[in-house]
Amino acid sequence: MTTAFDPIDLAGLRLANRIAMAPMTRNRAFGPGTTPTPSMATYYAQRATAGLIITEGIQPSAIGQGYPNTPGLHSAEQVQAWRAVTAAVHDAGGVIFAQLMHAGRISHPSLLPAGAVPVAPSAVRPAGQVFTGAGVADFETPAELTEEQIPELVAEFAAAARNAVAAGFDGVEVHGANGYLINQFLATNANRRTDGWGGSVAGRIRFAVEVTQAVVEAIGANRVGLRISPGGSFNDMVVDDVPATYTALVDAVRPLGLAYLHIAENAERSLTAQLRRGFGGTLILNPATGDRPTGLADLPLVEDGTTDLLSFGAEFLANPDLPARLAAGGPFNPADRDTFYGGDDRGYLDYPTLPPVATGAPAVPAQEPTAAVLPA
Repeated sequence: MTTAFDPIDLAGLRLANRIAMAPMTRNRAFGPGTTPTPSMATYYAQRATAGLIITEGIQPSAIGQGYPNTPGLHSAEQVQAWRAVTAAVHDAGGVIFAQLMHAGRISHPSLLPAGAVPVAPSAVRPAGQVFTGAGVADFETPAELTEEQIPELVAEFAAAARNAVAAGFDGVEVHGANGYLINQFLATNANRRTDGWGGSVAGRIRFAVEVTQAVVEAIGANRVGLRISPGGSFNDMVVDDVPATYTALVDAVRPLGLAYLHIAENAERSLTAQLRRGFGGTLILNPATGDRPTGLADLPLVEDGTTDLLSFGAEFLANPDLPARLAAGGPFNPADRDTFYGGDDRGYLDYPTLPPVATGAPAVPAQEPTAAVLPA
């Protein structure tokens, strides 16, 4: 019987186990030009016992930023800074993919270059508010992308993927989930276009398919994963025809031979199974668990063949040595929600690890907190 602790081949990469660290926004790219810091290198290296680390969302262009102090992969200084992160993870024996995330309309002009406004498939303001760094503000109506601008965005994803490889990442995950730009093209409430980029299912999946194909052409299919969230409503998403839309999307990307499909599960498990069959390759599942984080109770999903890998969010945030804790049946550090987004190294680098079995020594922080440069 296959377990979550068994190794797996991921498109030629040997993963030590089937426990993935899910992408989690931490808002701590305090370096010049939204570059990673030494603390970020330590944070990811602490979690290198994951079979696969998927980074926080990384904007492929300045216009793609959606939150304060999120990192980019569109400048030479960003590429150079990420090299310290990937080197630290590799030195610790880990495998790390960069998640490419364009926020689209889930942004605010104050987060973008001077004079720029958020962009989206249609000029539809999302419900809700955004944190700008200076406080909470209502979302604004985005600018509708022109047919000339859309191919430029596709090219930006491909360029960011090449930058990721140059920065030492083992691959990239295209973020097509959770209400961000690619998901906005899929959504019937956010995409009201009547040209070839909207309207029908084929039109609404086109941007996701072309971005994924461009990234594959840039760095190779063995280095590319795609994340989707069928049925998810986060960030004011509505897809009227969820099974038809996502089945068509998976059918369209299947010939690309991607390294994996990553599903953030919101819909019925039967749809997850259907999409897995349609994809035919490696599946990473972040299962629907209600109000609790993914944890011990979900390990049987690997054993019964529901998924090939499981991705863990909050539990990995709070437990740098999560695979060891899962194998031991716990205990687990509770996650401090007050330190999830921004701040210094408290709640970032100081979660304790399990004591060495041989010595029975008390648990110690993975690294003592140090002062961080806070955003202005």
